[in-house]
Amino acid sequence: MSPAAIVETLVKKNIGLAALTDHNTALNCPAFSLLCRKAGIGALYGMEAQTTEEIHALCLFSVLADALDFCKKWYDLLPPVMNIPERTGDQVYVSETDEILGEVEKYLIISAPVSLDALALEVHRCGGLIIPAHVDRPAFSMTSQLGVIVKGPWDALEFVRPQCLSEKKTGAAGILPAPYPVTTSSDAHYIEHIGRRAFDLNIGTFPLFDESGNVNLAAVRAGLAKRVVTP
Repeated sequence: MSPAAIVETLVKKNIGLAALTDHNTALNCPAFSLLCRKAGIGALYGMEAQTTEEIHALCLFSVLADALDFCKKWYDLLPPVMNIPERTGDQVYVSETDEILGEVEKYLIISAPVSLDALALEVHRCGGLIIPAHVDRPAFSMTSQLGVIVKGPWDALEFVRPQCLSEKKTGAAGILPAPYPVTTSSDAHYIEHIGRRAFDLNIGTFPLFDESGNVNLAAVRAGLAKRVVTP
């Protein structure tokens, strides 16, 4: 799952827009950025943050520097629990050629003392998108930790099974508290899982890239607006 292997798989699967969201860090995004630009793939950068409620949320930025700045601030907030590679594995970040550049010292599978609401405010202040992750999963989700999907300034809600919104037999119909864009994602932890829940994002006449070569977030928001589900 190095950035090089990820981008190679994106090319093979004809995926035109992808996000790299490691757990609580964005340090592999520089290599991802370089490789995506070479391949002509739109890249979003950020991380899957774990809040004090133990809820996972995708924090997405179109500008690499914004993602790295946000990542640094978030990392400083993580409790001083150090990773023990012999027990919990390596936490490395690499170059575009898979050269190990360093290793993250704090254990990343942990919560920061920041609420989901506070996280959303900070992500928006920094110009990013906030998407609560896998809200229909029985762990590390809104529904598992809070019992319901709550209203908030979410740019979208990520479902593993968005079809559950129309399957009344599951009891999930009507669980949205307000109209929200609904997305899915591969949530890939293994290379073969990349693209397993890809979807079309209809951005209309918006260009995917801005003048700097970054993904145009206005285009992303326009595409998400076409995926709104009304409760």
